[in-house]
Amino acid sequence: MPLRCCFPIILCLICILNAMARAGDPTRFSWPERYGPTNNNIATATDSIHLPTRWDEETDENIAWKVELPEFGHSTPIIGAGRIWLTCATADGTRQSVLCLNEESGQIVQKKLLFENADPEPLGNKVNTYASPSCILEPDALYVHFGTYGTARLDPETTEVLWQRTDIKCRHFRGPGSSPVLFENLLILTFDGVDQQFTIALDKRTGKTVWRTDRSTDYNDLDEDGKPRGDGDYRKAYNTPTLVQVNGRTQIISIGARAAQAYDALTGKEIWTVAHDGYNAATHPLIYGDCVLICTGGGRSNLISIDLHDNPQGNIDETHLLWNREKGNSDLSSPILIGDRVFMVTGNGIIVCVNAKTGEEVWKSRVGGTFVSSPVSANGLIYFTNEEGLSVVIRAADAMEEVGRSTLSEGTRASPAIANGALFLRTSGHLYKIARRSPISAGK
Repeated sequence: MPLRCCFPIILCLICILNAMARAGDPTRFSWPERYGPTNNNIATATDSIHLPTRWDEETDENIAWKVELPEFGHSTPIIGAGRIWLTCATADGTRQSVLCLNEESGQIVQKKLLFENADPEPLGNKVNTYASPSCILEPDALYVHFGTYGTARLDPETTEVLWQRTDIKCRHFRGPGSSPVLFENLLILTFDGVDQQFTIALDKRTGKTVWRTDRSTDYNDLDEDGKPRGDGDYRKAYNTPTLVQVNGRTQIISIGARAAQAYDALTGKEIWTVAHDGYNAATHPLIYGDCVLICTGGGRSNLISIDLHDNPQGNIDETHLLWNREKGNSDLSSPILIGDRVFMVTGNGIIVCVNAKTGEEVWKSRVGGTFVSSPVSANGLIYFTNEEGLSVVIRAADAMEEVGRSTLSEGTRASPAIANGALFLRTSGHLYKIARRSPISAGK
C-alpha cells in the first residue's frame, strides 16, 4: 500500500490513542466541578479539540452515544480519569444515589445508593429535582451533596463512603440547588432555605464542621402577622459561590435572596454585604479583574458590578457599586465572561452581550425557548441549551453570529460539561455524548 494511503489511517490511530490516553489519565480531570476546570464554564484547549457545533439525533451525526438514566436530576456531569459522575434521585425524593459511567462507552459502571428519606418535603414545582447539586472530584475523593438530605465523601475508585453527614438541615421548600465548593481542606456548602440561610465549611477529610455563618440579610418580607410572606419563598436561593483573592486572603462570594455577601474562606467571617431586589438567586458570580459581577436572580434580576480593589468592608450599597444593569438579565442561567464581554441568556430565550467594564449592552438576539441551564464555552464559541431540546452555538463576538443549531428529542435543565473533544448533555431522561465521529474528517 502506498505511504500516502497509509497516512490517514496512521493519523486516525494516533488521534484515537491520544484520546484514550487522555481519558485514562488518572491525574486528568476535564470537568471536575459544577463550573468546570477553572470555575468559569470554559473548557481547556485540550478538551476543546474537535468539539462539534452541530449534531443530529435522527441520523446519529456527531452522537457518540445516548444512555438512559435510571432516575432524575439536574446536576452537571462531572468528568475525570475516564469516568462520569452524576447525582440522581427518585421523583419523590425518597432515595438519592450517585451514578458512575464510562466516559468512552457511556456504560453505567455503578449506581450507589447513598441516602434514603422517609418523608422528603414536596418540591412544589416542576423546575427542580432532589438531585440538582453537582459533585466535586479530586484524585482521592468524590464529594456528593443533596442539600438537607445528605452530604458524603466517597472513594472514587471503590465508591466506598468515607464519611457522611445527614444532620445539616434546612427547609429547601423548592428543593436543593447549591453545589459544593472546595478551598484548601474545606468543603463549603450553601443552605438558603425558607427557615434558615447559612454557609457552612466542613473539614473535607473528616466531614466535621469547621465554621458556620448565617446570612445577615434583612429580607423585609414580613406580613402584618410578622410571618415571612410566601411561607419564606422570598428567602430562597440556589447559588453556588465562587472564590476570589482580595488583599492576600480568599473570599467566598455568595449570592442569596435580597443580598450578596463575602466571607473569609478560612474563618467564615462576613467581610461585606450588598443589598439587591432579587430572590431565588441561582447564578454564579463572575470575577472580572478587581471586580465581581453578580446576577441577582428571580423577580427583578439585575446584573451588578462591585469594585473589590480596595478591600471593601461592611455594607457597600452606596460605596462600591460600579454599575447596575436593571433589565434584560439572566435569572437562572449563569452568565459567562469571555474577555471584556458578558454573555447570558434570559429565561425566555434572548441571548445578550454586555460590556463588562461599563454594563452597556453590546447586542441582543432572540433564539426562543425556555433557558435554565448555563452556557459553556470552547474554541471561542458559546453553547446554549434549553428546555425544549434546542442547542444554539454562537461566536463570542461583538455581533450575533450563530455557527450551529441542533435539536434533541428531550430538553435539558442541567448545564453541560466538556471533556476530551466531546460535549456531555444531560436531558430529562438521558445523557448524551456529542463528539465528532471522525476527528479528521471535514465538514462535520
